[in-house]
Amino acid sequence: MARGQGPAAQAGRADTVADTRFFTRHGPFSGEQLAEAAGGEFVPAREGHADGRTYSGIGPLQSAAPSEVSFLDNRRYAALLDATKAGLVIVAPAFAKRVPPGSAAIVSPTPYLAWSRVARMFHPARSARPGIHTMAVIGADSAIDPSCEIGPFAVIGDGVEIGAGTIIGSHAVIGDGVRIGQDCRIGAQVVVSHATLGDRVILFPGAKIGQDGFGFAVGPAGFESVPQLGHVVLEHDVEIGANSTIDRGSVQDTVIGAGSRLDNLVQIGHNTRLGKCCIVVSQAGISGSTELGDYVTVAAQAGLIGHIKIGTKARIGAQCGVMSDVEAGADVIGSPAMPFREFFRNVATLRRLSKKPESGNAGEAGAEEK
Repeated sequence: MARGQGPAAQAGRADTVADTRFFTRHGPFSGEQLAEAAGGEFVPAREGHADGRTYSGIGPLQSAAPSEVSFLDNRRYAALLDATKAGLVIVAPAFAKRVPPGSAAIVSPTPYLAWSRVARMFHPARSARPGIHTMAVIGADSAIDPSCEIGPFAVIGDGVEIGAGTIIGSHAVIGDGVRIGQDCRIGAQVVVSHATLGDRVILFPGAKIGQDGFGFAVGPAGFESVPQLGHVVLEHDVEIGANSTIDRGSVQDTVIGAGSRLDNLVQIGHNTRLGKCCIVVSQAGISGSTELGDYVTVAAQAGLIGHIKIGTKARIGAQCGVMSDVEAGADVIGSPAMPFREFFRNVATLRRLSKKPESGNAGEAGAEEK
């Protein structure tokens, strides 16, 4: 291997965006094809490019080549747009006139969404490679669609159902009776028990779904565990981050609503119910029997006590301690949680008080010195 061509040198190259060692690559595509997929308007370059130009990949504004596509979604980086060499740039209407004359554009009111769609055209999710690895263990009476991919050392329990196109990663454990829908992605070392998964569910490596909830009674000799007799329901298009945990219900089900996204290292307690398209960010914890409406956001390291209700489209701030119900559409922060404006008023008041001189004490000190 030539000097400067080792892995460390390669890691610094601009062309390692979506490295083909790790990601599939499709294309090239014309600007019109990409605009149709993005749901935007294609605007040809004002100069320098002939009709029929195609694009072969993606890249950041500052290093994208004339054969690549980039995007601008944050006006803080507008200066990078002025100098970009990207052949095609996705922008909002407000920036359409700032696209360099040598670059074509896709104009969209939602540039980041358009970018997501274009990036998926070049780099679609890997399809299942049908087959069961010889090192996998398959239980009795399991129904696994022939189009599924079952990785090495995976363990599939008795009576499991797995839908078409699903991938089960290496060392994953799927417990007895679990049902998994179509086109799911179950990562390495995931454990799923007492659960039903819809279609297109993604469980990132190390996630644990369906274990006992944290339930016990206090007896004369100490703690006595309460049977956890519910299960977990992950509806269609749910994604669960790496090393997150979702407890099964005690007497009813724990439910994660369709389209919801849980970040890495999230804890969901038993009987909790999330509505559709909720977001729970890293290291947040939701205690048992709490209910979230649709489109709720729970930011990083927030903690929610059990048996409360969070209304639709409410937003829970980072490190927030929520101890009572939150109304629909409310924004809360702090511990105990309170409305954003009230919290920052309190902070401002405390700062003013801390800076106020203690005139009485100062006078007494001066008298003692005399």
